Amino acid sequence: MVEALINGLAAVLQWPSFGFILLGIAIGLVVGLLPGLGSGTALVLMFPFVFKMEPVQAFALLLGMASVVSTAGDLTAILFGIPGESDCAASVIDGHPMAKQGEAGRAMAASLMSSLIGAVFGGLVLVLAVPLVRPLVLSLGAPGMFMMGMLGITFIATLSGGDMLKGLLAGGLGLLLAMAGLDSYTATPRYTFGLYYLWDGVPLVPVTIGLFAIPEIVDLAIKGGSISQLGATKIGGVMQGVKDTFIHWKLVIRCSAIGSLIGMMPGMGSGVGQFLAYAHAVQSSKNRERFGKGAIEGVIGPGAANNSKEGGSLIPTVAFGVPGGLHSALLLGAFTILGLTPGLAMLRPEQNLSLTYSLVWTIIIANLITVPLCFLFLKQLVHLTELKGSILIPILLMLIYVGGFVTNTFGDMVMVLVFGALGWLMVTFGWLRPPLLIGLVLGELVEKNLFIAVDAYGGFGWLQRPIVMVLLAIVVIGVATPVYQRIKNPPANQSGGEAGWRLSYGALFSFGMIVVFAAALWPALSWPERARIFPIVIFGPLLVLSVANFIKDLRRRPWTESIKQAIDEAGIDEATFRKRTREILGWVVVFFLSLWLLGFPVGIPLATFVYLKLAARESWTTSILVTFGSWAFLVGVFGYVLDFLFPEAALYRLFSTVVPR
Repeated sequence: MVEALINGLAAVLQWPSFGFILLGIAIGLVVGLLPGLGSGTALVLMFPFVFKMEPVQAFALLLGMASVVSTAGDLTAILFGIPGESDCAASVIDGHPMAKQGEAGRAMAASLMSSLIGAVFGGLVLVLAVPLVRPLVLSLGAPGMFMMGMLGITFIATLSGGDMLKGLLAGGLGLLLAMAGLDSYTATPRYTFGLYYLWDGVPLVPVTIGLFAIPEIVDLAIKGGSISQLGATKIGGVMQGVKDTFIHWKLVIRCSAIGSLIGMMPGMGSGVGQFLAYAHAVQSSKNRERFGKGAIEGVIGPGAANNSKEGGSLIPTVAFGVPGGLHSALLLGAFTILGLTPGLAMLRPEQNLSLTYSLVWTIIIANLITVPLCFLFLKQLVHLTELKGSILIPILLMLIYVGGFVTNTFGDMVMVLVFGALGWLMVTFGWLRPPLLIGLVLGELVEKNLFIAVDAYGGFGWLQRPIVMVLLAIVVIGVATPVYQRIKNPPANQSGGEAGWRLSYGALFSFGMIVVFAAALWPALSWPERARIFPIVIFGPLLVLSVANFIKDLRRRPWTESIKQAIDEAGIDEATFRKRTREILGWVVVFFLSLWLLGFPVGIPLATFVYLKLAARESWTTSILVTFGSWAFLVGVFGYVLDFLFPEAALYRLFSTVVPR
């Protein structure tokens, strides 16, 4: 084993393997910093280049990129409130509020250090787990995997700021989205509305970008000025961020362990690990009310988990050929390309064990290079938060709409717009968005493993397995604890006055949840048995909970507090607040229509220039420079370097059908 470790390190440090690591790091930083560009897409685009490479060189390039994407994506999430990757969404919750408070340097430094520690931890876990992983994963089986999914959903209550009911409903909405598409057992179309676009399900990237990015742009436009409302000139916060990581070193280790463990579970992926790590950070804190407002622990936890999951996800990939997540699934494709077979051949010293350990060294070395590199340019990155919002908004809208494309159809852009509107409504009415994302990520996993467990053990027999009973006890405790705390310490009246029955906008939004769950339950009753079991089991109780939540919101109106708080933070009167809200929502739609009608190469510069002149009232020089820069970046980076296939404009398609070519 020691000899294989040394041989693996020597293979990685040799040229040109080390050069490919550096190239992968450069690509990974760009991919992570560009919101929604997608590490999966970047990995696939690099496959043609690895055909003639040696295995060590190929994985140096691929893993060098994959292992630093989350690190760079966390920086984008903190600076702009837009996750560079969907698995960086949890970093937005506390990281972006810190950037607004002028602590971007501190937040990014803490994220970088926790990411580095998490990466090293994940690599060590891979080394130690090689001889142990098979009995661990096999002991869980489908029942254990199902309960792991339910454990993740349980944490929704923690992520809901004390309002467990709204958290469960938001998570239920995510489960509904996860069920959309063709049922994998009966091929029954579920919640597709006759659209072929939804047959493969609701894509995660457009949902994540719309849900988190559009509301941040609305907030930026309303407040005016820059992202950092207090200025970001105190770069000294960087050292404080480093200190914070070591002050909370126990949290870093625990969250790294969570990331590694979740990475080992096939199909769960980092989307689950980051939120479980965030939930653990909340639960282990004595001052939970700070979270969501700029708690440094809320940055450290997801940062550590995101990078430790890479080492963990490679364990089932190498040992069983079962990918632990998207990156490892694509790496499994690279195994095939290079003629490698996962399993015992990758674990035996006389065969490919040194290659397996070279994967560990690649992850560790890539992060050891990336983190100091980011620290060198951290001051420049921090000052990005001081750019004028009027200049940033059109640039961010371009990145949002381009980054949302995963199927290269305008349906992706519609999804960004729809979930952007939903995200804005959730923020307005006091519903947190992470539970919805958790439900979407976990939905397919929970449903699939429930069916397998029932088939294998019959009825409720699978509940009698010891591992299931242990996980079930943890789920029960997770639900009961917030309920007990709420009963013991009931919240004060948040209605802003004497409570009474009133059909407010917030109550109407809650009533909309009743309609959604009822509409989801009704067609499920007529589906084949295998397709309808999970929807009926889930949406029946959620329908009851949504009615209870509606009644509660008729009596209490906490959403008014969120609106008042937003107005106070913006430092403007209510009339100006509503006027700016209408204007920026209108411009979000204008950008969408411009791109749809005219296409990206024409629509982006036109919409950008019109916005800068009419809405932002920038000078001709600034407007022209920003417009040209946006167009050059779009065409140069996405069009030529990344070979992005822009969809045809609607007007072009219409013209082509009317006028023969």
